[in-house]
Amino acid sequence: MKYLLLPFFCLITSIAFAARVDSIDVPSAVMKQTYKAAVVLPDGYAKGNNPFPVMYLLHGGGGHFRDWLQQTPDKTLVHRLADQYGLIIVMPEGETFGWYMDSPHDAGSKFETYITKEVIQKIDATYRTVRSNKGRVITGLSMGGHGALYLATRNPQLFCAAGSMSGAVDMNWSNWKINTDFAKNVQERFFKLLGANDPFNEVYFNNSVVNMVAAMKKNALPLVIDCGVDDFLLEPNRQLHQQLVYNKTPHDYTERPGGHTWDYWGNSLPYHVLFFSKVLKGNGVL
Repeated sequence: MKYLLLPFFCLITSIAFAARVDSIDVPSAVMKQTYKAAVVLPDGYAKGNNPFPVMYLLHGGGGHFRDWLQQTPDKTLVHRLADQYGLIIVMPEGETFGWYMDSPHDAGSKFETYITKEVIQKIDATYRTVRSNKGRVITGLSMGGHGALYLATRNPQLFCAAGSMSGAVDMNWSNWKINTDFAKNVQERFFKLLGANDPFNEVYFNNSVVNMVAAMKKNALPLVIDCGVDDFLLEPNRQLHQQLVYNKTPHDYTERPGGHTWDYWGNSLPYHVLFFSKVLKGNGVL
């Protein structure tokens, strides 16, 4: 296995963190192609033989696997969190508008299977990880926030906690506060993914995590959810929160100043990692 150090980090020489960044190929048999993932290894990884818990960190609908390393205002954020908490942080590819689900319409878009059956297995085979759900958490932003909750809710045997930052938790885009041009673009992308134009179609309903609260209660995974008060996805997040309160599902929900921006997500991520660290400590793996 060959690792390629992401080139822009070679220029950083005076930062206090010691985390290593790998860019690895993760072949997908189900999609018949190979995608990349970025893996941040904490400083302590090279100093012993103990296994490390893993946080999967998902990108948004218009992005790719590098985003959390390249787009945050503080380009050292993920490195520092990996070092501070002793976590391996994995940022897999979810493609533009892949939604981390197996598309019922596009045979070339099977990202639920990819993440749950190919990426996790590749990471566990390549690195010294805690190879059970007790040492595996997942979160993400926007599409990745929905994806993290979606994957964890549908695959609770793989994760011990999940989070969402500014999550697009309702795929019914008519509930998003967006302009006409944005809505048209979203509708076209959803048609390619789901094969339906009508956001009230059952395929939208059945795949939206806002409609999965019964499963969330049954799974009883610790959940951390937040959204900015100026975000166009605020109301769906409030709806999810209210439904979780109504069915008495414990969860951490926060609204903070900010919109659908990297400034907001850069501020949000440390809270998610802190939340996860408490769960992982409780599981005896951190």
